[in-house]
Amino acid sequence: MGQYAIVLMCRALGVSRSGYYKWHARPVSDRSQRRKQVEEAVLDTFATYKARYGAPRIAKELTALGMTCCLNHVADLLAENGLKARNGKAFKYSATGLAMNNVADNLLWRDFSAGEANTKWTSDITYIWVENQWLYLATVMDLFSRRIIGWAVDLTMTEELITTALKMAFELRDTHPGLIIHSDRGVQYRAQKYQDLIRSYGGSISMSRKGNCWDNAPMESFFSRFKVELIYAEQYQSIDEAKSGIFEYIEIFYNRLRRHSAIGYVSPAEFERLCA
Repeated sequence: MGQYAIVLMCRALGVSRSGYYKWHARPVSDRSQRRKQVEEAVLDTFATYKARYGAPRIAKELTALGMTCCLNHVADLLAENGLKARNGKAFKYSATGLAMNNVADNLLWRDFSAGEANTKWTSDITYIWVENQWLYLATVMDLFSRRIIGWAVDLTMTEELITTALKMAFELRDTHPGLIIHSDRGVQYRAQKYQDLIRSYGGSISMSRKGNCWDNAPMESFFSRFKVELIYAEQYQSIDEAKSGIFEYIEIFYNRLRRHSAIGYVSPAEFERLCA
């Protein structure tokens, strides 16, 4: 568009100018909007579960989150975007993908209870599809109150992303040696700089078992609600809008207002105040 005059293109394509302008001004149909919304949710869920879920599980996940979609439609969307689950027959593992350096033992073993603040933290990264590109959110949660105590967003999923989130947590909290910081086995969490930062504060590194997302269930649960209550509902059209929405959701709504079932249906901030 812009390289040739509209009148010339209409003549070449055999359409009237009035017909073209009428088509151009026509609002996007509800069906097209619905398809775009479902496609973004499918891509987002595929990335969130790190290619572990194929069409059947993605369809069930979205249905559980209130976005009803049929299995065949999800499968078609994955195929159109060239995506295959890791458990699919067509998925091939690369040698670099199998390399596992700096892997730590699982110190939590799904014991997500904490008797006091700053004894058990957990961290993870989620993907957000905005403006035809990925935005990455890294968070750190204190399992005592389920409060998000550190977070960072970026257009690249790097070691710097998770380190920034962790530094924020350390700056905001009074920690002591022995603090357990749990994550999955992602390459970012196995980076030497990130692990050195934990050890410099006397922290202990814990990692989920291979391919077991439920070893980090509280963070998976947070991301699921975050997607339903914010990302899928708002359908952000720009990175700046998304960043502003994320700030409002975490710092104002989730930490200070949202009632959490795991802590007696009070907000994380209120729970910490009551226990102080």
